[in-house]
Amino acid sequence: MIAILDYEVGNLRSVEKAVQSLGHSAKVTPDPSEVLKADKIILPGVGAFADCRRGLKQSGLEEAVLEFMDSGKPMLGICVGMQMLFEKDYEFGEHDGFGYFKGSVSKFPDELVKDGLKIPQMGWNQVIKKFDHPLLEGVKTGDYFYFVHSYRALSENPNAEALTCDYGGEFTAMVIRDNVAATQFHPEKSQKLGLHLLNNFCTWKI
Repeated sequence: MIAILDYEVGNLRSVEKAVQSLGHSAKVTPDPSEVLKADKIILPGVGAFADCRRGLKQSGLEEAVLEFMDSGKPMLGICVGMQMLFEKDYEFGEHDGFGYFKGSVSKFPDELVKDGLKIPQMGWNQVIKKFDHPLLEGVKTGDYFYFVHSYRALSENPNAEALTCDYGGEFTAMVIRDNVAATQFHPEKSQKLGLHLLNNFCTWKI
């Protein structure tokens, strides 16, 4: 069973429906004990970094996430669910992340607007593939995924940075380290290719 963490933040039902449409068992749950019993977990996130961290802590799911990461079982973060796995975030102040991936999260520079780009980045953009991995089977440089975000992660570990994207400069679009993977884009909103990547996660064996 794949547990989708419910801490009252994120587009949970669309993730659940996407996984179920692929023929996999998925359940939205706020229960830490169910999370720890799951075969895999998905950590979604929408909105402000600090609000997501606070929601995880208040729901009692933060410790379950940390324990699950240490268990060696597969985990996928999505959007702010990815950003929280980095060391620092600079949205409305400075906030600590889980520190699983080296690097930080900060706002797209305001100068991008002068160059005709909009903040937030909202819509389809191409990715750049950095290395091969079972989760990236069927994904190549130039493929499009769906993004919605004003803040972007900059990885400091090239061995973990699986996909990048260019939006007024290159930023991290997907990271993978051991049993933990995460995407800045929304695979559940990225149509056929997004579902393909989700299926890669759902069938991922470590």
